Amino acid sequence: MEVAIPKICGIETEYGIVVKGANINPIAASSVLINSYLVELGHHQGRADLRVGWDFDDEHPSNDARGDVYGFEAFAPEIESHLVNSVITNGARYYVDHAHPEYSSPECGDAHEALLYDKAGERILLASMRAAAQQLPAGQEIVVYKNNSDGKGNSYGCHENYLMDRNVPFGRIVHQATAHFVTRQIYTGAGKVGGENGVRLPADDPFQLTQRADFFEAEVGLETTLKRPIINTRDEPHCDPKRFRRLHVIVGDANMCEVATFLKLGVTSIILSMIEDGAYPAELELASPVAAMHNVSHDTSLRRPIQLDNKSWITALDLQWRLFEAASKFAISHGMASVGVEVGEHIMRRWEQVLTGLESDPMQLKGQIDWVAKLALFEAFRERHRLPWNAVQLKALDLQYHDIRPEKSIFDRLGTEQLLTADSIDHAVEYPPESTRAYFRGRCVAKYPANIVAANWDSIMFDTGGDNLRRVPLMDPMRGTAQHVGRLIDTSDTAVDLLNALEGHDTKE
Repeated sequence: MEVAIPKICGIETEYGIVVKGANINPIAASSVLINSYLVELGHHQGRADLRVGWDFDDEHPSNDARGDVYGFEAFAPEIESHLVNSVITNGARYYVDHAHPEYSSPECGDAHEALLYDKAGERILLASMRAAAQQLPAGQEIVVYKNNSDGKGNSYGCHENYLMDRNVPFGRIVHQATAHFVTRQIYTGAGKVGGENGVRLPADDPFQLTQRADFFEAEVGLETTLKRPIINTRDEPHCDPKRFRRLHVIVGDANMCEVATFLKLGVTSIILSMIEDGAYPAELELASPVAAMHNVSHDTSLRRPIQLDNKSWITALDLQWRLFEAASKFAISHGMASVGVEVGEHIMRRWEQVLTGLESDPMQLKGQIDWVAKLALFEAFRERHRLPWNAVQLKALDLQYHDIRPEKSIFDRLGTEQLLTADSIDHAVEYPPESTRAYFRGRCVAKYPANIVAANWDSIMFDTGGDNLRRVPLMDPMRGTAQHVGRLIDTSDTAVDLLNALEGHDTKE
């Protein structure tokens, strides 16, 4: 029997950014935002800033899982090494990506932990706004939003990453994961009024489930900013490429609801484990995935059928039920070790409960699912003020839903269900997860920042004053954990002490 590897996962979120009171371009504003935060972190340690630069040596965004034959038609993102790009103490990467501030969470051991560090990212962006306010002239303010569309035809991403076995053929992932990514919108969508990217919705019913669906135009591809594909083929594992693959998922919305984020990460982790173990159900491939992507997003009734490759028809909700039933059998036959046994049980309970709610009355999930929460909010607002769907007030309300400032956030007033405690989120802002190599990265950044020349996902470069720099490889995401190296870091007063201790310790990555 095949055994799926642990589904180490994480989220990369590009935040929308607006400068109020000044005409500052978003790249400059993003730099001010992040630099202000790094300076404040440094002041807490008696330093000018806490800047640990990113090592770009292992960045290869043009690597395509399909091979070089596709290179002539692929457009990989450019590496912008001149912009602010830093590793912070919780093991995350915080940087300017194109025209947005991006928070890339540390590698997390399971979906619940990844949810925790995604929420920590919101706190970090909030702290950054407050730090920037101390640097800006009076009357100016930088505001960020956790959303995916500026309403003017531009979309920015919330990407997920999952560790997979390199031995699983990429073609199998494409054929089997696509239907899940298309249909999971029914509980992962963040909701939006109207269409974009040339898509028009009926004037009397212009609400759709997701912010991103309209921007997907291909089934498979390398691009992330144009001709966006449902399955991204970037082959950049950031770990041992002979053993592992990092599946880079770009189809998701940035969720505010904790339950929605947990299901987005958790259910996908289970589906990918099923694919690895050859337990994915047959005959669930879609005939036209891109068209289905749009149709599912545009159907708030959840009743519109989409066509399978075998010419039969099925709703997105029924397809998710089919996947749930297969996952229930998988849990019995293979177990949930790859996603965490307790976490896996929680995912399955939530998945079933949400599908049941969507089937009977989606509005009962307004405390758990973003698009439902937003639709309920809009309907009440429209009725109270007797507004049409194209009213500008709804566009403003839509944006304010994603405002992460507590005093401005509409979302915070809705009382949605929380899976996390405030104390756990505060801890995750400062400290890395203990379950992955992010622990080693984050602890080193916090304890030895003056000795770190640069870092990235799979290595840290130290300067201890000798003739040569010393690189510590981190090629296995499941090593470098608190269990492996916690005591070594605790007992090493200097970076030299740590590196000497590592040489005699079984931590080869």
